[in-house]
Amino acid sequence: MAITDSLAQLASTLINSVHTRLELASVELEEELSRFSSSLLWSLAAMFFAGLAILVAILTLIVLFWDSYRYTVLLSLLGLFSLLAIGISLHVRSVMRNKPAFLSFTLAELKKDSSSLSNADRTVSKK
Repeated sequence: MAITDSLAQLASTLINSVHTRLELASVELEEELSRFSSSLLWSLAAMFFAGLAILVAILTLIVLFWDSYRYTVLLSLLGLFSLLAIGISLHVRSVMRNKPAFLSFTLAELKKDSSSLSNADRTVSKK
């Protein structure tokens, strides 16, 4: 009777441990998807402003030959959009470089579990 109770308790503990690890993996997957979608949106914003910078650059070249100071405003807009595109691109690169490794917390917990189980095996073997 005691052996079956111990085995049932061991199975229950193992199932609970696996369940906890799967929940952790699920949370990490959701966080990674959130980071990816955020980076994607920022990248799209950077491409949009880069497109605007090119458009303004072309318009500036055309306007440069007109007889007034309209090109000053266009050059200012060109600078603004270019700075926005560069700033957003640098932000996205920084976020992508500093993100944690995929499923790093889950893998760390699994290593702890493995270490605990191997320590328990050694303790049982010594007795």
